[in-house]
Amino acid sequence: MHPFARVRGFAVELDRQAGGGTVYRGGEALSGQVVVDVAKAVKVRALAVCARGLATAHWLEGKSIGMNTIYSDYTAFQTYLRRKQHLIPDNGGATVLQAGRHEFPFTFQLPESLATSFEGKHGSVRYWVKAKLHRPWASVKKAKKDFTIIEPIDINTPALLAPQAGAKEKLARAWYCNRGQVSVSAKIDRKGYTPGEVIPIFAEIDNCTTRTVVPKAAIIQTQTFVARGTRKQKKSVVASMLGDAIAAGKREVWHGRAIKIPPVGPSILECRILHVEYTLKVCIEIPGTSKLFLELPLVIGTIPLHPFGSRTSSISSQYSVNLDWARMAIPEEPEAPPEYSSVVSGEEPLETLSPPSQDSSGPPGVLEGPFFAYIQEFRFRPPPLYSEVDPNPPSDTAIRPRCMTC
Repeated sequence: MHPFARVRGFAVELDRQAGGGTVYRGGEALSGQVVVDVAKAVKVRALAVCARGLATAHWLEGKSIGMNTIYSDYTAFQTYLRRKQHLIPDNGGATVLQAGRHEFPFTFQLPESLATSFEGKHGSVRYWVKAKLHRPWASVKKAKKDFTIIEPIDINTPALLAPQAGAKEKLARAWYCNRGQVSVSAKIDRKGYTPGEVIPIFAEIDNCTTRTVVPKAAIIQTQTFVARGTRKQKKSVVASMLGDAIAAGKREVWHGRAIKIPPVGPSILECRILHVEYTLKVCIEIPGTSKLFLELPLVIGTIPLHPFGSRTSSISSQYSVNLDWARMAIPEEPEAPPEYSSVVSGEEPLETLSPPSQDSSGPPGVLEGPFFAYIQEFRFRPPPLYSEVDPNPPSDTAIRPRCMTC
């Protein structure tokens, strides 16, 4: 600050949310204050604050023409938020601010539909609040404050709880010789997951070739940018798992091989110029020929799986949801649940719950600037699932017990 400056400080401050952060969602109120710290009395012509939200996509593509390279610019914008308030209106006069700290509160109502904040390879989704202080015969002072938007994605929906499955096969050839066939079939129990969860993979791999093959699994993030009718994609490996080598003529079965979802940003599916999608890719490396790939779609959400949203969602491919219990009356004296140790055996293997080891031979699992603002932590195993039928129904004295000797 210049020693003779009258305005010592100029900043935008946002009010904390109920959870103590500054993460918002569509439809909420964004509130805060513009703080002006004045050393001496100063004249102000106007003070305005605006809230902006913008999705951008931009990249260059070069084309060589002789000795020269011609670049084509691809740029697209989508505005999500544009609000403005005049805290000190410009009415042609001047407002005098005395020495000291001055706070000018503001509130913006966010639109119902917003895209999640994101920083990608060729684009971004950003939100900010910017204030401008206009003074007579002085330059405009500016202050900016970024904030985060997280649009909720609830994985407790029929579409995201449905199991995903697929199968692929490939004929291995080398120098026009048929070396046999490799086939893979895989399934996962649902489509929607949240960061921190473990995905159990059920797969069968048949190696009918004369070579040893190596199976792998990886979670792939695909960033898609759209501008001027052209698409640009950036794919990154965010997690990977290496399977055991399968000898010639052998079969390998994965009974829930685990791959853990790292702290990644949620899927972005509704933005017109920017998409963030995820897939689970099972890859079979076949010596002497190209790889065999099988992809299963994933959606990374923000609202985790309800403990009793699906009774078989964690171990099988069957999907079953019954919410009739939510409309039933709760008994006055409910029966206490059993001990957790009596429901879950201590001899249960832990391989499927431990985080998978990273594959050092695969591509690095580093994203090109993904967004890590909202991360779910899953530190404990889910509670046991109880029967919806009361094992000890209330007795009815009006009903006479049946004689077993009759």
